[in-house]
Amino acid sequence: QVQLVESGGGLAQAGDSLRLSCAASGRTVSRYIIAWFRQAPGKEREFVAGINWNGIRVDADSAKGRFTISRENTMNMVYLQMNNLNPEDTAVYYCAASQSLVIKRKINEYDYWGQGTQVTVSS
Repeated sequence: QVQLVESGGGLAQAGDSLRLSCAASGRTVSRYIIAWFRQAPGKEREFVAGINWNGIRVDADSAKGRFTISRENTMNMVYLQMNNLNPEDTAVYYCAASQSLVIKRKINEYDYWGQGTQVTVSS
């Protein structure tokens, strides 16, 4: 079993930065792939970025150049540093865990999910 708890969301102005945190717990969670997804009202949940245990990263096009996923294995923490936010980034952001050996972009490849943290960006 893996438990995931997101934090760090809130209100931001366009151009601002936020750092989201995902606290992960479980016996083998350090070897799981951890990814960030987001879901805006009326839209499907979409992949943002993922990271494996060794620091290999995969980013969605929407995240490249603005968002950075990182991992602190000692504390089982995963972060999403979001810079240059725009209103289109407004969504509930979720972290998810997968036992896969490669980072995948589909939601059905992930076995565990947090409850999400709201990010709202105003213009």
